[in-house]
This record gives sequence, structure tokens and C-alpha cells, in this order.
Amino acid sequence: MAKCEICQKDTFFGRKIRITRSQISRRALTQQQPNVHSVKVVVDGTPTTMKVCTRCLRSGLVKRA
Repeated sequence: MAKCEICQKDTFFGRKIRITRSQISRRALTQQQPNVHSVKVVVDGTPTTMKVCTRCLRSGLVKRA
């Protein structure tokens, strides 16, 4: 499964509710994955490959090699 190695973001669950009145009582459990990429980052001066979510990449928590 996809999991960010920086912020530990993992699979999250929610409910999908339909808007039509006849189906409003039907609630389906949905599962969403984080947007994780395998990138080369610099850790302690050495480049390593890590699985990092795009939020960590945008915010500058990791530095690309």
C-alpha cells in the first residue's frame, strides 16, 4: 500500500453519499490512497530513494537529489 515515509500519510476512509433523495440512505464506504511518488532525495548527504507524498514535496520537507 502507498504510505509516505515523511509524514506517515496512509490510506484513509470516508463515506460517499448520493444526492438523489431515493438513495440518500445508501452510504458506501470509500477508500482513498495518498498521492505518493518514488523520488530520489538527499538524506544526511547521500541520495536515497523514498516514497514521498506530493504535499511533502511541495512544502519543501525533502530535498530532491
